[in-house]
This record gives sequence, C-alpha cells and structure tokens, in this order.
Amino acid sequence: MAQRGGVSARLTSQMNPAVFIGSAALVIAFVIAGGGFTDATADFFQTLQENITRFFGWYYVLVVTGILVLTFAILASPARNVRLGGPEATPEFSRFGWFGMLFAAGMGIGLVYFGVAEPLYHYASPLDAEPEGLPAVTEAMRISFFHWGLHAWGIYIVLALAVAYAHFNRGLPLAPRSVLEPLIGERIHGPIGDLTDIVCTVGTLLGVATSLGLGAMQINASLASFFGWPETTLVQIALIAAITLIATISVVSGVKSGVQMLSRVNLWLVLGLMVFVLAVGPTLYVVELFVSALGRYLQNLPQMSLYLDPGADSQWQTTWTLFYWGWWISWSPFVGIFVARISYGRTIKEFILGVLLVPTLLTFLWFAIFGGTGLSAQRAEEGANLLSAVRENEAASLQAMLATLPFAQISTIVATVVILLFFVTSSDSGSLVDDMVTSGGDPHPPKAQRVFWAVSEGAVAATLLLLGGLTAIRNAAISLGLPMSILLIAAAIALWRNLQADPAARTKRGRPRAADLEKPAKERR
Repeated sequence: MAQRGGVSARLTSQMNPAVFIGSAALVIAFVIAGGGFTDATADFFQTLQENITRFFGWYYVLVVTGILVLTFAILASPARNVRLGGPEATPEFSRFGWFGMLFAAGMGIGLVYFGVAEPLYHYASPLDAEPEGLPAVTEAMRISFFHWGLHAWGIYIVLALAVAYAHFNRGLPLAPRSVLEPLIGERIHGPIGDLTDIVCTVGTLLGVATSLGLGAMQINASLASFFGWPETTLVQIALIAAITLIATISVVSGVKSGVQMLSRVNLWLVLGLMVFVLAVGPTLYVVELFVSALGRYLQNLPQMSLYLDPGADSQWQTTWTLFYWGWWISWSPFVGIFVARISYGRTIKEFILGVLLVPTLLTFLWFAIFGGTGLSAQRAEEGANLLSAVRENEAASLQAMLATLPFAQISTIVATVVILLFFVTSSDSGSLVDDMVTSGGDPHPPKAQRVFWAVSEGAVAATLLLLGGLTAIRNAAISLGLPMSILLIAAAIALWRNLQADPAARTKRGRPRAADLEKPAKERR
C-alpha cells in the first residue's frame, strides 16, 4: 500500500488537474459524439471545416505566409546566434538522431500515405495545366512540394522555437502556455494558460489518433496483398491494439532509449527504400522531374504563398491548400512541443536550418521518387492504371506503385515496416507531448501518464474506426486550426520580443556582452 501511495502521490503532484481532466473530458466527448452520433457529428464538423476554409481562407494564407517570412527574418537577425539552454549548453542528441525524430514527428504516416496518391490526384486535376497532360506532371509535383514544404515546417518552427526558448532559456514549463508569458505575464498560470494547454492537448491526441487510423489501413492493405487478409475495420482495430502495445513500451522507455532509437532505424529504412525505388524505377525520369519541379516551386513560391481565387466557384483551394494549412496549424502544438523537447543545446540558426531545410528536402525527395515513379507508371502506354487503383483504395496506393517495380514483395515488406515504425513513433511522440503538457510542462513526466495517453490514442483511433467517426474527428482536429492560429500569432510576437531583448542576440557567438551582464535583469529584458 505504501508503494501505491507513493506512486499516486507522485502522479498527483506532477499532474495539472485542470488540464488533465479537461483534456480527457473533451476527448471522451468527441469519441461519444463521433461514435454515437456519427452522421450528425460528421455533418457538423464537415460544415464547420468548409466554412472556416471558405470564410477564413484569406486569413490562413496571410498567417502561414507571415510565419514563414518571420522564420527567415529570425534566421537573418543576430538572434540566430542564441543557443537554446544558454551559451554553454550542448545538444542532447546527435544530429542524425535529431533529424530522424524531426522527420518522424513532423510528417510520419501522412507522408507515406499521400506520397503516391497526391501527385496522381493533382495530375488528374491540376491547378494550372491540362489534366493528365505532360505539363500536368511537373505541376502535380510542384503543388505537392508546396503543400508539404517550407510553409508546413515554418508553422512548426515558430511554435517549437517559442516553446524551446521559453523553457530552456527562461525556465518556464515545457507547455504551450509558456509562449504567452511575454504578453500576459503571470496569468499563464491561470485559466487562460489552462485553456491553451487543453486545446493543444486535445488537438494533439485527435491528430495523432487520425494518423494511427490511416496507418492501420495501410498496414491492413499490405497484409491483404501478402496473406489475403480481409481489409476490414476489425482487422485494423486489432492492428491498432497490437501496435499501441509496442508504442506504450517504447514511450515508457523514454526519448533516448525508445523514440530516438526507433526514429533512427526508421530513417535508415526510409533512406534505403528511397534509394531502392530510385535505382530500380525510372531513375532519369525521377531526377529530371525533381529538378524541374523544384525550380518551378522556388520560382512560384511568392505567388503561390499569397494565391487566392476570390469569388470563384472552384473548390480547389479549399479542398487542398486551405485544408493543409488548417491541418498543419492544428498539428503545430504536437510537433512544436516535441521538437522543442529534443532541441536543447542547438543554436537558433542550427535549429531553423535543421528543422526547415532537412525534413523539407527529404519530403521533396520522397514525393519525387515515389510520386514520380507512380506518375511514370500512370503515363506508360501499357502500364498499370494507378490512378484508378488509388481512387478505389487510397490506403493501398504505395503498395500499388511498388507492385509495378522489381522485387515488389521485398520492397512492400520494407514499406510496411516503415509504416509500422512511423505508427509507433507518432504514438510515442504524441503521448509524450500530451503527458508533458498535462503534467504542467514537466519534460520528464510520470510513466503512468505516458501509458494513459498512449493507450488513449490507440483507443480513440480504434473506436473511431469501429464506429465510422474517423472523418468527423479529422475535420474536428483541422477545425481546431482556427483557434490555434491565434496561439501561433501570439507565439510569433512573443518570440520576436524575447529574442530582441536577449543580450546574447547582440553578439556573433551568442554570448552576452560584459556590459549587458552588469545590468539588472529587468533592464536587460
């Protein structure tokens, strides 16, 4: 009994009851609504999401573009020399391990799921080209780059950097509320801070649960092709249960021994699979497509960043660009806090370049290799009709593309392992973030809460698949992008003010000048 009491006391002492109970209650309410009133909930959130993207599309475009501009402004300012954790701080993780976790947390299952499908969709219905013509190939790849590139990672960077600076350099909790401290002061420890953390926790869990549902469908598609397993909801729920168990063990092991190890293995497998497909697929076609699409992406980046279609009947921008901007914004607390947690000891210059450029480059290569190979197969005179296969079963798009290449069985096995590891690392990362936030921003939260959130994510994903509420909850998560965009704006303003006041930002090596250190703390700020 004494041991139980000790664990219970420790758990209670580290828990923020308002955030934990509030987040858990909202998640349960979403599950009940999505499961018990599936059609009504789906219609409500579908309408809500469509109205947000329709009436606030201009706002999303300005916010996302402004954040990317701010990212480059910070990189060009003396603040780039500031080190997260202070001048003497050293990174906790190697660069390769850091990159692996960045990539796994930031895109993960979504990249594997849409890497083949999205370019094919844009090829069939491009924004500015004849459908299924030769110009549509480059246009399809350029649009995919746009949706998954610099803008997405710029969103993540601002919140991640704001949280990391607040925690490592100012001693505040590792939680979303901390970014508001320069604006509202001590009130971050009151209801405003609690509400901020609750919204971010719920958004993280729903977003991760959606990804787990997508991953389960992809793994089920692989098992169906190998062993003839039926592609049913019950099989997918069983997969979620089994993989959630693995993820729970991993998240209890901690970031270093669990999440980092799996992310490193997964990054090697991802790189290996990319090299394989590039080598045995249409190599020259993919390389030329990558270079051409990258050139068009960079050339059209300013125009596309502020592109709107006022009064048009076309739903293209609502269906694609605004959908993605809301999706990335809704995911920003999850990715941002996790990236902040693993970035101790990095300079802001290293942080921005590492988080912005490396994952973006890997993402572009992934789309060029896998999406480009799919486009090549689609355009072949006697090739498989991948577009029809994708429309019939989107979850099996990667497997359908690999089936057009040599050694299809081996590559499909590797791809399935990649999806599995992305599944586990997404659950790990999401559980850790929710645990840290509901523990008052503790970077080393209690293991009991880690288990709770890991199991909750799997349970939510399984329940939604069983009851058909996955689409409704995905739309709910994206709808949370609107209130979260306000947090992003606040974080951007607070981060800029903090960095402008930091004495270390006035020197080349990120060390405060002696004259600054002699000033009182308030004057230095």
